[in-house]
Amino acid sequence: RWRPPSRQARVERMEQFQKEKEELDKGCRECKRKLAECQKKMKELEVADAASGKGELEKLQAEAQQLKNEEKSWENKLEELKKKEKNMPWNVDTLSKDGFSKSVFNVKPEEKEETEEQKEKKHKTFVERYEKQIKHFGMLRRWDDSQKYLSDNPHLVCEETANYLVIWCIDLEVEEKHALMEQVAHQTIVMQFILELAKSLKVDPRACFRQFFTKIKTADQQYMEGFNDELDAFKERVRGRAKVRIEKAMKEYEEEERQKRLGPGGLDPVEVYESLPPELQKCFDVKDIQMLQDTISKMDPT
Repeated sequence: RWRPPSRQARVERMEQFQKEKEELDKGCRECKRKLAECQKKMKELEVADAASGKGELEKLQAEAQQLKNEEKSWENKLEELKKKEKNMPWNVDTLSKDGFSKSVFNVKPEEKEETEEQKEKKHKTFVERYEKQIKHFGMLRRWDDSQKYLSDNPHLVCEETANYLVIWCIDLEVEEKHALMEQVAHQTIVMQFILELAKSLKVDPRACFRQFFTKIKTADQQYMEGFNDELDAFKERVRGRAKVRIEKAMKEYEEEERQKRLGPGGLDPVEVYESLPPELQKCFDVKDIQMLQDTISKMDPT
């Protein structure tokens, strides 16, 4: 839910690329199947050697030639797509293809899907136990300090830490602690990148966080720009979420105040006043009863 838009767009592009590849594979296989069927029918006609089948044989030969051309076209498209895949820019989602071997990590075991209730309970228990350590990590800035702290506390490398940092960022923005929010947001994206790296390599996050820090400390301009884009997008989302929360709180406060003002019949004096004609509002403004009576007597009874 809190994945920044820039990464969302990149993932969608990769999914679209994979879909295109699957469609080309499917088209190529279907073409080969039709060609095999056509060639089989041609052999059967050649064996029969019937004069009546001459026209049918010529028709099948023309169809076979067309299918061969189509097959070549499909294979060329596949070859072009493979070249394109090879030249795709490196990012956290394609990290496993950029010099990192899966063999150096322990493969993450398959986990059963947790219910929302189980996730909530797990998160609450984790935070109660490690909140102080999570906050300490959130206040770090230097790569070396973050790496050392996670090396000393590897249990923090998990979704629960990332989720807590997200909520903390929103809380800080609501409290107008903007500079501190930006600091914690940086650490939130660090944790997100580590978790995404673990997913792409299909390993436990604790087994690959050092690889992230090795990469980020020697990163080229393109990778650092990618990290900063993710960070900026996330901060914008936090500001937006904080704004929604503040607006909701204000509406709740206004409703509470309105409930306190309600008079006979459940009417809100403020709403009643605002619905009155200007000449009647003026009477209430100056608090003149005689003026109110005179004004009402001159008005249409309805």
